[in-house]
Amino acid sequence: MKHVFGPVPSRRLGQSLGIDPVPLKTCNWNCIYCQLGRTRPMTNVRKDYFPPEDILAEVEKALASHKTGEIDWVTFVGSGETTLHVSIGWLIRKVKALTDIPVAVITNGSLLYLPEMRQELLLADAVLPSLDAGNAELYRKINRPYPKLTFKRLLDGLVSFREEYQGKLWGEVMLVRDMNDSEVALREIAVALGRIKPDEVHVLQPTRPSAETWVQPPDEEGLLRARTILGDIARVVHPASGSFDLGGTESLVDAVVSIITRHPMREDELVEALERWSPGDVAATLDALEKSGKAQSVERYGVRFWSASPSYYPTEKD
Repeated sequence: MKHVFGPVPSRRLGQSLGIDPVPLKTCNWNCIYCQLGRTRPMTNVRKDYFPPEDILAEVEKALASHKTGEIDWVTFVGSGETTLHVSIGWLIRKVKALTDIPVAVITNGSLLYLPEMRQELLLADAVLPSLDAGNAELYRKINRPYPKLTFKRLLDGLVSFREEYQGKLWGEVMLVRDMNDSEVALREIAVALGRIKPDEVHVLQPTRPSAETWVQPPDEEGLLRARTILGDIARVVHPASGSFDLGGTESLVDAVVSIITRHPMREDELVEALERWSPGDVAATLDALEKSGKAQSVERYGVRFWSASPSYYPTEKD
């Protein structure tokens, strides 16, 4: 499938059936920690990047092919910024008409300053926006947004959305060592979160291939500071474990590419998934994946990851 993948194990959402409504790295941020590499070029254009009817048809097919209990959430999670797809509100309504499985939207939250954008997300059962900084300067350093997407617009949009939204609002804070894990940075984030009033705050760490080589996860002291300063609603979310569904396509290589385009995998994670789906044929599949031109291997933190070949991960010299 082109737009639907998984289910894949999610840190917060169990076994998540992913819906990706935008092309790879169609994004209005260029985050230093992005697991899909640098954004080249950035865009802030909202449009139907793919026909919404085609996306919905894939969702319907995927739901029909899984038994009750195999999918915990249906999640709009783009290989870029999900809300750049202008029909996302229509898609949420249609998906909720198809299934009782709850619907989540993972977004950077940058467009929630737009009243129409807030309206489109109101039917989602959970919305997970990002807030990695408590001031404009750090926001520019970490998220590197499209120029018109100021920190004030981000914060005002999140505050306004909270006032209108009745579902679960789970804020995400990606902690990066020596960037936003200091006491000063965390206290500024806590003040901003105090204005937004999310139901939960999920503290994340960069554990997959980051866009920039120098990005490192926080140490234990940094995590402890975050838990202490961000308060009782904050919890550290560790990498998920679970099974990757490599079905849904005739080609095992294409099934892998479908997942790693949105969710890069550690090589040991990929080998484990392949052993479950194609015992005894793992080496041949990895070789075919490498020769396909659709995937690449990337090293970060001393670990080998597999990602889609169009993703750009600079070296230390870049």
